Amino acid sequence: MSELTSVLLAGVIALGVAAHIAWLARASRKEAKAALAADMASVRSVVADAADISDGTAGVATWAGTWNGQRVQVRTIVDTLATRKLPTRWLSVSITEPVAMPGVFDMMMRPNSATTFSNFDHLAYTLPKSPGFPPEAVLKTDRKGVAFPQDLIASRIDIFAEGRAKELLITPNGVRIVWLLAEAERARYGVFRQAAFGGAGIDPGLIERLLEATSALRQAINQRERQAA
Repeated sequence: MSELTSVLLAGVIALGVAAHIAWLARASRKEAKAALAADMASVRSVVADAADISDGTAGVATWAGTWNGQRVQVRTIVDTLATRKLPTRWLSVSITEPVAMPGVFDMMMRPNSATTFSNFDHLAYTLPKSPGFPPEAVLKTDRKGVAFPQDLIASRIDIFAEGRAKELLITPNGVRIVWLLAEAERARYGVFRQAAFGGAGIDPGLIERLLEATSALRQAINQRERQAA
């Protein structure tokens, strides 16, 4: 093979690779747009007045609305921290109404690395656990020497036994549960470094379950506070 032929062949290969990468990029954008529309439909099937309030942060979509007379927020977060073997997609569901709590109570399951969806690593104080919490859970707070209704909380977190719930955050401003939706497809991420999740969308039934769990916990905490007053 002549030198000229080799150069021409290399050019053809390079153009083919560039064209394929461009095609993948277009397909990925189209796929992402369709997935976002499907997620919006799923959220609105549960939170009928949900509005997209996303701030443009890459990999994060946020909706806010009302459910059963309470302000709520639903968010998806793609976590691509380098410390993880594969990118992960989280679902965050919150009741954003007042809670009778004296500070921040944060329960994280298996906190082995930093997360993009939580300030858990920045909380200064680790709490001793009351009976009833999962062995893999670590409790933290922002205030030293504050008593939380741990017995009440522990009795209402059965959803964490399923292994996909990652965080329970309770503050005076609301209750949040973060749930693992999916991990990225290994082959596609390994070759193209694209965080594709195989069409793993949001199940409306899951949104409803998480809203029910957060709402019930908030109501139980507030009820105990009223009874103690």
